[in-house]
Amino acid sequence: MRMTAPVGRILSVTKNLKDRTLNAQSMVAAGSTPYEVVFSDDLYSVRHYALDAAKKRYATPLVIVSPLAVNMLVYDIHPERSFVKYLCDQGFDVYLIDWGKPTRKHAAYTLETYIDQFLPKCLDAVREHSGQAELSLHGWSMGGGMAAVHAAKVNCKGIKNLITLGTPIDGHANGAAGRQYKRLSGLLKAARINLRKFPARLFYTPGWANVIGFKLLDPASAVKGYVGLVKQLHDRAFVEQHANQAAFIEKLEAYPGGALRDWFCSIWMENETAHGQFTVGHEQVHLSQVTCPLLCVAGKSDALSNVPCSKGMMKVVGSADKEFFIGPGGHIGIVSGKEAAGTIWAKTSAWLAQRS
Repeated sequence: MRMTAPVGRILSVTKNLKDRTLNAQSMVAAGSTPYEVVFSDDLYSVRHYALDAAKKRYATPLVIVSPLAVNMLVYDIHPERSFVKYLCDQGFDVYLIDWGKPTRKHAAYTLETYIDQFLPKCLDAVREHSGQAELSLHGWSMGGGMAAVHAAKVNCKGIKNLITLGTPIDGHANGAAGRQYKRLSGLLKAARINLRKFPARLFYTPGWANVIGFKLLDPASAVKGYVGLVKQLHDRAFVEQHANQAAFIEKLEAYPGGALRDWFCSIWMENETAHGQFTVGHEQVHLSQVTCPLLCVAGKSDALSNVPCSKGMMKVVGSADKEFFIGPGGHIGIVSGKEAAGTIWAKTSAWLAQRS
């Protein structure tokens, strides 16, 4: 007997709901693009993604500098929506820096630790493995800030191109949140409270707290995602997509306290980056020393680093060759959203192709 459409829909909804709630891992295909670890040092490591020799078109390796606190699934969220796979298919030699899983014993790590110690080691490992002296850097969110500061510190020696994606620069221009940070900054100054002098360990944030905090920063998107899931429970592809996205957002890593403190002060409290400066330890780095070609990308609906906040990068770098691009999506969508491949990924590939 042939099943009627309503009955078939009910069965699909029931099965999808059961799998999504009780066996979500069976629906997750994130992280399936092959890679090898070419360098590791205690906490962090460097991945090299498999590239068919016949597809390789560009000699300059592309190094993805990931932000802290995220897991690497965001770059490989699904075989059909994988940023790293897309880049490999376009002929780029792709490396990715995985900052690992910090615990409380790493709470004292500062941005100086990452920018002055860890990042140079990772880039040197890429140069040794690839045999190429010049690298292109791609940084999303905090990763873009770390990449830009490193490029400035070395006067772009060995850095051929820089791409920043949703990287906050003018923190006080970030809508209502930016205005609140500006007010808080004024109050702290009036009370003569300097957050940089607080112990790094006080700012340590475990992964579960980052999950909650991330959702609270953009609660509308979080609610919208689950409302969409309820409406589309009959659609297996949609439910699988939701499970893969959740595999990333529900498993964020911890923030080392010192790094979070430094980033919070430079971007959101002091807003020194809007004036082209970034404090690394006792050194003040000038972003005007970034002179390599720059592609600065902002998300149209990014609530964590809106268009004016991200566009601040264009004002402070010294690059003669620089371009600003606005793509669709929020803070995660600009990396792994369904519209990213045809817009932001395509723009990134075309821009790099002319300079690699």
